[in-house]
Amino acid sequence: MSSVAHVPQDPLPVGRPRARRTLGGRIVAWLRANLFPSIPSTIVTLLLAFVIGKAAVGFWQWGVAHAIWHVPGNDTSTCRAAQGLGACWAVIPEKYRFILFGTYPFDEQWRPALAVLIFIALFAVSSRRSFWRKELFLLWAAALVVIGSLMWGGFLGMSYVSQERWGGLPVTLILATFGLAFGFPLGILVALGRRSKLPAIRSLCVLYVELIRGVPLISLLFMASVMFPLFMPEGVNIDKLLRAQIAFILYAGAYLAEVVRGGLQAVPRGQYEAADALGLSYWKKNALIVLPQAIRHVIPPLVNTFIAFFKDTSLVLIIGIFDLLTTAKTAIIDPAWQSFSVEVYIFVGVIYFLFCFAMSRYSRSLEAQRGHG
Repeated sequence: MSSVAHVPQDPLPVGRPRARRTLGGRIVAWLRANLFPSIPSTIVTLLLAFVIGKAAVGFWQWGVAHAIWHVPGNDTSTCRAAQGLGACWAVIPEKYRFILFGTYPFDEQWRPALAVLIFIALFAVSSRRSFWRKELFLLWAAALVVIGSLMWGGFLGMSYVSQERWGGLPVTLILATFGLAFGFPLGILVALGRRSKLPAIRSLCVLYVELIRGVPLISLLFMASVMFPLFMPEGVNIDKLLRAQIAFILYAGAYLAEVVRGGLQAVPRGQYEAADALGLSYWKKNALIVLPQAIRHVIPPLVNTFIAFFKDTSLVLIIGIFDLLTTAKTAIIDPAWQSFSVEVYIFVGVIYFLFCFAMSRYSRSLEAQRGHG
């Protein structure tokens, strides 16, 4: 009796591509794998969906369905009648210019608006790896000169505006951008100094980091605003915004130094030995071999520090500088609009969220590039 071997047949002829799964099939597979993999997970998913759905419906009814978008003049009686049932978004078109630009002269507010657009354009350009060349530093220098010229004015028919009149979003971006731009290289130098073999340099860097990290940011702002002028020569007066900027740079440098130091410790010892075997100098070894790897290791905590630092700029209220959040609080001092602070804070919160979310997404893209690399 002869035996016949069973040869499995390929369901598709050789060379013919398999049919791709449809979009609906991929969605169902993703839902099963991530949201409904087991009975407990299914229960949790359904409970969360119920809570989120109920909150979304409530916000829709309050923020859209029963909301008031416009009121004639400064008459808020319609909003007061609907208070508790619907939002009064009419406060935003009424106060948005003060929220965004503070007490900057009304007819000249196109200048801080243009400065904000230049900042956003710089961030967008800097996020593209194809622009990471030496010319980018020149572009930043030129753009910052243009921003300063727009904000101060005093030429080309633009009236001079002192820094006491600056406020809102431009001040927040100035403090955050300069603080991070100068604080990051300072943090790198301090992180390298803490690993130095020279006791004097190492001790100085440790003292700086522990001193700055050991006190709240508000105390640094008070020192910069009140104590720092006492140490200056008579007749020398540094602007309050510049003093706050110095405090932010020192604060950011100390926290970023610890993040970078963690990345330096994560670099394998063999990388240092290989760089020494190639005969590289100390600075070339760190710039070309060690630091690029260290920074890749700490992208998430770096971005987390950037986001926290961007939001901490709201603390300048304590020394009388009008940042974005402070101008929002001041905008609702008007008795006619005092009852609608929630709408104003939501508007400001959306602005903060957009900037922070953009930084978060950018960090995720850098991590993805690192993974593919």
